[in-house]
Amino acid sequence: MSADLLRPDLVTRIDRLPALMAVGEKPAVPAGSSPAATSAGGGEGLRRRVQRLSVVVPARNEEANLEPLLKEVHDALAASGVPFREVIVVDDGSTDATPTIAERAGSKVVRHAEPLGNGAAVKRGIREAKGDWILLLDGDGQHPPHELAAMLAMAERYDMVVASRGGRGGKLHRNLANRTYNALASYVSQRRIPDLTSGFRLVRADVVKDLVWLLPNTFSYPTTITMSMLRGGWSVGFHPFQVRQRKGKSHVRLFADGSRFFLIILRIATMFAPLRVFLPASLLTAGLGLAWYLHTWWTEGRLTNMAVLLMTQAGLLFALGLIAEQIAALRFQNLSRDHGRD
Repeated sequence: MSADLLRPDLVTRIDRLPALMAVGEKPAVPAGSSPAATSAGGGEGLRRRVQRLSVVVPARNEEANLEPLLKEVHDALAASGVPFREVIVVDDGSTDATPTIAERAGSKVVRHAEPLGNGAAVKRGIREAKGDWILLLDGDGQHPPHELAAMLAMAERYDMVVASRGGRGGKLHRNLANRTYNALASYVSQRRIPDLTSGFRLVRADVVKDLVWLLPNTFSYPTTITMSMLRGGWSVGFHPFQVRQRKGKSHVRLFADGSRFFLIILRIATMFAPLRVFLPASLLTAGLGLAWYLHTWWTEGRLTNMAVLLMTQAGLLFALGLIAEQIAALRFQNLSRDHGRD
């Protein structure tokens, strides 16, 4: 028998264990124990996953919104109790006092000499972040920082927490577009996604840094992050919140950004789940070919070139879907590797 088992303090604790269990108590943890040693008991001794948090705020000409927003951010961080925290404001070529306000608020400011796009600013902030978790929120004040507490609680169970607007809070045409995005993404991923395009999210830094190379420089970067996380097998949770009205003019251009809507839909579908697109198209084409063949055989007693063309096209679509599926699998083969959970 080991000498450690004969130590008087351990013998005393073992003798007291039945009595403590009878009254619903647990033995006191020695002063030198690590925080992880108390995790089995739950309660205040539980070590939370988020110990190092970086807040990334992309901003361009947001002097009307940034100062009160950063004050709310710092207040939320102070209330969170996270040991390490930093705020990074990425100035995307502002021509107003945005970078000055950010510096005065105690934030780390990273500047772009000229506007590169909201997505480019987010990617720069992700690369600069030193935390193990990253909170992304827009600099226009629409994302309330006080939601951080609920998102941190959900981060105990999820690898990414998306603050979900649920298709509400914006203008009518934007809400309609977002709902269309959500429906398509839900079909592609085979999981209900209440908000695909929300830029307000808390995500593991090691995972999202692996995805930076995939992200576009435009406002569609949240779509890519969400779909990539789901494709890579990471857990994604959604936290409902009420979006706030912004001051000033939005940088989302209705016609310029809206013109990319159809292309973004195709990109989402073919990049993340090609067979969910190619297989229905192949079956539809094959059905049309078969229907045309039956029609011409019944009316003319022959097989026409159109029927052959449609059936051949159906086979090509199915083959393209299989090839695209293999390419998508190769693209995401490293996303689900073990990064080491907190």
